[in-house]
Amino acid sequence: AFHSSSSLPRLRSFNSMKRARQNSFLSMALPSPLDKLERDFLALTRRVTAYHILLPKSTEAALALKQKIRNRVNPPKSPRHIGSETDDDDNIQAAQATYIIDAFSQAARRYSLDDETKSNGGLLGTMLPQGACRRVPELDKACFEVPLGQICGPIETEYGFHLLLVEERTNCAKLDGAYSKIVRGGVDGVDTVFVRPNGKEEGSDLFGLAVEQLGLWVGIVFAGGIVAEISVRVADGYLNSV
Repeated sequence: AFHSSSSLPRLRSFNSMKRARQNSFLSMALPSPLDKLERDFLALTRRVTAYHILLPKSTEAALALKQKIRNRVNPPKSPRHIGSETDDDDNIQAAQATYIIDAFSQAARRYSLDDETKSNGGLLGTMLPQGACRRVPELDKACFEVPLGQICGPIETEYGFHLLLVEERTNCAKLDGAYSKIVRGGVDGVDTVFVRPNGKEEGSDLFGLAVEQLGLWVGIVFAGGIVAEISVRVADGYLNSV
């Protein structure tokens, strides 16, 4: 087809815009190799510290125990004197609150059907990787899906119903935001305080190290290619001069 000289700039501009849109679409549709590497690496290095309580397959019993533990953590206010007809602040008092892990562990020791963990307050393990609970895949999956520092469940498995509490979890920023752990706080040590990772958790700095090593090797390979090319050119020049 024939194009006048005045139409060529417009054609070039159109083609440039078309290529830009195609590149933009490809960049959105195809994640960069580094992004994929990061996601895969974080998935392999996630760790969790969690507690569970195994109960019979009774939704009513599981929910009742769940609420009982919550009431120990955040006790409802009750009349100071039984039978008191007044409900002003002077006659209302709260029972002593309990730190959430203490309340959960006490319930696990008393009610859990899991003989392997109940004596340790229901502790599944400290900084476990994904897949550590292979015998109970539903529980293993839930450890990396439920909210941090909350009593969750019931979660149904072939063994029964589970209540679950995650104390610490690494490399799950999309789920946990800026926090990775709960700790004891407050004057009486019964408050739940969310803390940020300190960079010393297992697996927390492995990705950065891997990227640094990858960059180092890429630089070495690139530099090696340049040196090889220079060597070939020098050799060719020498042979041509002989």
